[in-house]
Amino acid sequence: MSWETRKGRGAYYTRSRRVGGRVVREYIGAGETAALIAQHDQMERAERQAVVARWRQQKAEGERLDAQVDEFCRLADAAARALLLAAGYHLHRGQWRKRRGTQEA
Repeated sequence: MSWETRKGRGAYYTRSRRVGGRVVREYIGAGETAALIAQHDQMERAERQAVVARWRQQKAEGERLDAQVDEFCRLADAAARALLLAAGYHLHRGQWRKRRGTQEA
């Protein structure tokens, strides 16, 4: 989307869009009408950029919360492992089992 001049003539407004994998330029025109269309296109572009910025902010916040939850789970697993080991259990093929021959108090 840009204003162009060719061969020393006045400026005119065009849009670029993708059709079937190719970029196609669409001639809009010159003058006041083209200026209004260009202004409208600029406002739409700004709105799209604001939506993308909000989405990126929400994504970053979600990733930060995910990191906090992951850290909490890591600490909870470490605490549970320590408690089970202290209670006389051991990890056997992914299962916690009580050791044989230990005396319970």
